[in-house]
Amino acid sequence: MTEHGGTAGDQEAPSVWRFARASRAHVVVDAADYFALMQTAMLRARQRIMLIGWDFDTRIHLGTGRRIWHRPSKTEMPARLGSFVVWLCRRTRELEVRVLKWNFGALKFIFRGSMVVDLIRWWLHRHIDFKFDAAHPLGCSHHQKVVVIDDTFAVCGGIDMTSDRWDTPEHREDDERRKMPWGRRVFPPWHDLSMLVEGDAAGALAELGRERWRNAGGVPMEPCAPSRATAWPATIKAEFEDVEIGIARTRAAWGGLGELREVENLFIEHIRRARRFIYAESQYFAARTIAEAIAERMAEPDPPEIVLINPLTASGWLEQKAMDGARARLCHAIAERDHRGRFRVYVPRNAAGTPIYVHSKMMIVDDEIVRIGSANMNNRSLGLDSECDVFIDAARPGNGHAMPAITRLRHRLLAEHLGLSVEAVEAALAADPSMIALIEHSTKHGKRLDALVLPPLSEAEKAVADKALLDPERPEELFEPFSKRRGLFRGGMLRRPR
Repeated sequence: MTEHGGTAGDQEAPSVWRFARASRAHVVVDAADYFALMQTAMLRARQRIMLIGWDFDTRIHLGTGRRIWHRPSKTEMPARLGSFVVWLCRRTRELEVRVLKWNFGALKFIFRGSMVVDLIRWWLHRHIDFKFDAAHPLGCSHHQKVVVIDDTFAVCGGIDMTSDRWDTPEHREDDERRKMPWGRRVFPPWHDLSMLVEGDAAGALAELGRERWRNAGGVPMEPCAPSRATAWPATIKAEFEDVEIGIARTRAAWGGLGELREVENLFIEHIRRARRFIYAESQYFAARTIAEAIAERMAEPDPPEIVLINPLTASGWLEQKAMDGARARLCHAIAERDHRGRFRVYVPRNAAGTPIYVHSKMMIVDDEIVRIGSANMNNRSLGLDSECDVFIDAARPGNGHAMPAITRLRHRLLAEHLGLSVEAVEAALAADPSMIALIEHSTKHGKRLDALVLPPLSEAEKAVADKALLDPERPEELFEPFSKRRGLFRGGMLRRPR
């Protein structure tokens, strides 16, 4: 494993925490496959499972097994997460399970019915430990989504093991399987991504997890004993083999720990590096520094094409006011520099025309770089919340063979969003490499990508967005909301739109 510092902006700034080799890596698209694969991987655990996330709901069903809540036996495997963890520890007596969740919303567990019973059962089991993570400044959050098994297999991405997440790439309308754990209410279509890694890269994520656990007040853990066994699901043929994985983090300064802004620096580095195109998916688009980097590229004589996939609106009234307003203001400001029309934001819809909620956080640059993680393109993910992204850079030594798999992944995601076959996307891009042309010439019926229509904003909404009142860049800005030192347009690269 090696440490690395990259370049961002005019000063040397670390953009990567660590590079480590992965014997295998694979991108999982949407939570139906992810939940099933996590159950399969955890069945192969022998020493330790670390579950690190923004949220967990023990009532969700993972994959196969008994789906009715019950006291698990040694022989009958449950599908329900809470029961499944207890069943695993009874089946494999030396197995330890450590679960770390953001502390905000701890009281809402009272309203999650049987989840309270699950937590009590976990607390009573001597090999299961559940902690709420409060190791961050007031107003920040623990947002990483990492799973580590036996220090040899790990997952990093955007998918939380909680409700409202399960869906298939078809994103069918009113899919009865896409329902909340406590009833028959079907939630809207949901799109997400995570990356599986095996080998030294998993060991690096295990180190990150142990550090996060210790900082949150957990009893320090020793690394797992070396083992040739792996939890890699036998049903998955890896897209990537023997590749180097880069890891980048965000962390606000707290309790003697310094600030980390590797994720932000890596975003800028990757945007500046693009020669031909960027394909990205993000839950939000509200970060000043990312918008400035894009605007800088759009002002060039021959800028790269940038396609960003976003949800129609953020979830929740407060997030809509903060994130949607900032997105509108930044998009208008970028448009003033986009003289070639190379920056576009699109919203995916299913076959019935229902918007698909985009929760994924990923970027592909020139089919040379693929990055997937927990960090969104908003200020919180760049400076306030704990985040972790992983990436593969085909330009790194020994990684050149990764490019075809990155290309296939981009084609696969475009095919999913456009309701086309991968072969059709491949043929269209071979004839004309413009993703914008492909999207604009595709059908406007059935599954599709629609251009984002920016909503009109009131003067009050513009003020909230321009000052980044609900999405500050640093924790201290939470307590100085009207400071002249903050806001979307303080850098000077973007002009404030009217």
